[in-house]
Amino acid sequence: MSFATASAYDAVREALSEQRCVILDGGIATELPQDLLTEGPHSEQLWGVRALAYSPAEVRAVHRRYVDAGCDVITTDTWGLASAVGEGGVRPWEDSSEPVHWLEIARRGVRVARQAVAEGGREGRTAVAFSLNADVDGEEGQETVRLLSRAFADEPPDLILVETLSLVSSSLYQTVERLLETGLPVWLSFRRCRHGLCGVYGQHWGGPEGDAFGRAARRFEEMGVGALLINCIPPDHVAGMLSFLRDFTDMPLGVYPNLGYYTNAGWQFQEGIGGEEYAEMALGWRSEGADIIGGCCGVSPDHIAAARVRLEGTKPGRRRREEPEAGDDGLNRTPRRHHSPWTDPRGRPMFPLPFPDLMVDGSTFTPTQGSFLVWQYLFENGIGKGRRCLDVGCGTGLQTVQLALNGAEHVHGIDVDTAAVDDTLTNAFRNGVAERVTAQAVDLFPWVPEERYDTIVASLYQTPVDPFQQASSHRPIDYWGRNMVDHLIGTLPAALTDDGEAYLMLLSILSQERTQDLLEQNGLHSEVVDFAFFPFTEHFQESQEQIERVEGLSDAYHLRIGTSDVMVAYLVKVTRI
Repeated sequence: MSFATASAYDAVREALSEQRCVILDGGIATELPQDLLTEGPHSEQLWGVRALAYSPAEVRAVHRRYVDAGCDVITTDTWGLASAVGEGGVRPWEDSSEPVHWLEIARRGVRVARQAVAEGGREGRTAVAFSLNADVDGEEGQETVRLLSRAFADEPPDLILVETLSLVSSSLYQTVERLLETGLPVWLSFRRCRHGLCGVYGQHWGGPEGDAFGRAARRFEEMGVGALLINCIPPDHVAGMLSFLRDFTDMPLGVYPNLGYYTNAGWQFQEGIGGEEYAEMALGWRSEGADIIGGCCGVSPDHIAAARVRLEGTKPGRRRREEPEAGDDGLNRTPRRHHSPWTDPRGRPMFPLPFPDLMVDGSTFTPTQGSFLVWQYLFENGIGKGRRCLDVGCGTGLQTVQLALNGAEHVHGIDVDTAAVDDTLTNAFRNGVAERVTAQAVDLFPWVPEERYDTIVASLYQTPVDPFQQASSHRPIDYWGRNMVDHLIGTLPAALTDDGEAYLMLLSILSQERTQDLLEQNGLHSEVVDFAFFPFTEHFQESQEQIERVEGLSDAYHLRIGTSDVMVAYLVKVTRI
């Protein structure tokens, strides 16, 4: 099924042909009332779609502000729709008194955007782009596209924009072909910077690809894709990406980064960047060749309005940013700097001492050698006495209980698993320390500490993940096996008291160089206080190829003894410099 494109997209084509900057809108979800985003456990995955079911007038009001800002293209509030309709997806509209079919949500997304354009008197001048996230490239993606074609038959958008893509897989080319068969212009946008795959927090979560992404851009152009854009990354990661892509393709290029990041309290807006500051950055992107400029989450109509004024009358430039030097590209390769290796100042561990009485729920993560290493050190040295403590990833509560047994004033455990929180509280009671223990279900990535702690302990998940096992989210795939560790390190300056100390269990399949660089960037010092050997369990054996890939790209390592693979588990003490 094919649809004729509306006149509004003709205006976009004309602007591009005359080298006028096409202005895209900014964040939609982050402009909506926060209760429409944060209600329910799957709010981030759906990211604003539920507003179309319950408060379409609020969505139309946001669109109208962007229309009034002079946008040439506004996007529908349907980014999470592909995630919602997939197998096992969450459909927030089904709990309403009048259930709504997801295709009606799609139609409504286009309709309210069209209404805002009409109310703003910009019919024929502001195009409506139907937004889809990367889950449209999932197993059910082609069926989703087929059904969307039926919705578009009644109320077609002016173009389709697939956003926050990451990897270029063979299936993506097939999905793009199905989208192009609708007859609507198709734009693609990726979370990319010059260092490779990039996350909303600025993590580089994929291996170096050389010119593979550039060659993919050329293939997209040959297929008939209308524009290639970069989005959902911090603004300071944009530099150099457009000039890199221009070596491979002549199609229009665009950029629309985030301002801020997602937390458990809602979107944390980036301070210090107002309209004029954003407009200045937009001029820089224009000088590198941006044909299309807008904003992603956290970018407001005021930012876009200021950028539009400053960009008026400009031409796309061809300025090139300096290429990153070898080892200075933000990836987890061995960098140019060489740090002294960690050492153990205290020798071998003591004999085992009485172990806490633990009840382990069947679904809770059972302590491993890494957890035992942390426990042993806490017990041996009486860590936590008289201090306020935090156990990150508390699991069964082993470390929480031991800190309390050591005489901690108070211990707070956090874990993403509610069963783990229940086990921690139960085990605190079994060991007679319940009056000094609290625990809470917390997702570490959006977590913002509410107080500072004297002692923090953490034994976190550390397994490199093949990036082709991707999912659409603001959270990056853990290519290097260290996303949680890196995020915790970045949180330590806000979570530690001035004389506080953190004890982190780190496996040798993580890079020492990367860890020390990140610690130093956050004003932190580290030293190894203990270590142990950690066998390759079945879980790690399943990731063997990815672990070897990571070890080939960094100073990460493990030992092979006969036919057995063994990691080293280091216990690292972290303090402020």
